[in-house]
Amino acid sequence: MGASAPEIDSVQFAGSHILSVRPFERADGERIFSVADRMVPYAQRRRITRVLEGAILGSMFFEPSTRTRVSFGSAFNLLGGEVRETTGFESTAIAKGESLYDTARVLSGYSDVIAMRHPAEGSVGEFAAASRVPVINGGDGSNEHPSQALLDLYTIKSEMSGRGAGIDRLRIAMVGDLRYGRTVHSLCRMLSLFDELQVVLVSPGELRMPADIVAQMRESGVRVEESEELEASIAHVDIVYSTRIQEERFSSQEEADLYRGRFRLNQSIYTHHCEPNTVIMHPLPRDSRDNARELDDDLNDNPNLAIFRQADNGVLVRMALFALILDVVDQVDQHARDVNWFTERRF
Repeated sequence: MGASAPEIDSVQFAGSHILSVRPFERADGERIFSVADRMVPYAQRRRITRVLEGAILGSMFFEPSTRTRVSFGSAFNLLGGEVRETTGFESTAIAKGESLYDTARVLSGYSDVIAMRHPAEGSVGEFAAASRVPVINGGDGSNEHPSQALLDLYTIKSEMSGRGAGIDRLRIAMVGDLRYGRTVHSLCRMLSLFDELQVVLVSPGELRMPADIVAQMRESGVRVEESEELEASIAHVDIVYSTRIQEERFSSQEEADLYRGRFRLNQSIYTHHCEPNTVIMHPLPRDSRDNARELDDDLNDNPNLAIFRQADNGVLVRMALFALILDVVDQVDQHARDVNWFTERRF
């Protein structure tokens, strides 16, 4: 591959970086979802494919992560590839003063594709500019998280399809820290591609959605309302998308604590204010500490709680991204066989 992989455009996936959802058209999302559907037998351990045998994913997570890091790694493993991980700054040469440019030039020589998370906005893009292989942004500060937005949309599509609905014309409430929550930033940009949506943004005034994202949604035709009242805002929606307070983005723990627990959804509030089939989503982790609980544990038995299906969908979508970026979509089934171990009751 050349000196730097190109950023994704509306038709070309092979060899491209995925740094932001901004370049995506609606057809791009539909293409990814179509490939994700084809990954179900492999993600559910009914089939094995070795289409990426010999390929290496460089997993570089300079910020704490459980689901995203393991999901990327599992997705690559399920396609037959291998994963080499770096976690935290202290275990890398960056702690010795190495630049992102030098790190990218070196590690892209060891990998076929890189998934990266970094606490500074724009850092993954800076790294990608020097990389010799495609880079997927696993979250750069409070900026964007494109693969999360894609798996969220895939989840919305999946949850609604069972009810004979699509994404168009949905009513969605986004609740919590909308200022620093990169998942909602990317998701709102993607939702702007759909028709006749109604979105209510529920947050403390200090944690409102950035104005440029609100403007983009409105310019694209999304009907946007902003509110600081939870109960009234979730009364007539198809989806409640809750987020935690991003305490790592605040200047102090004390400042974050001012907002923690402000918008708690539990089964009682759900029963009294939500429609019977309102879907509950959350990018995870949900904060289960007593002073937080944005989604209470008493929702765990609610069949409309989609947060774990959402996490499962992350593997499907990331498998699809790897297959598209490495241009093996049409080869996946050619390198497949049935599994030979016990896999029942997992999905």
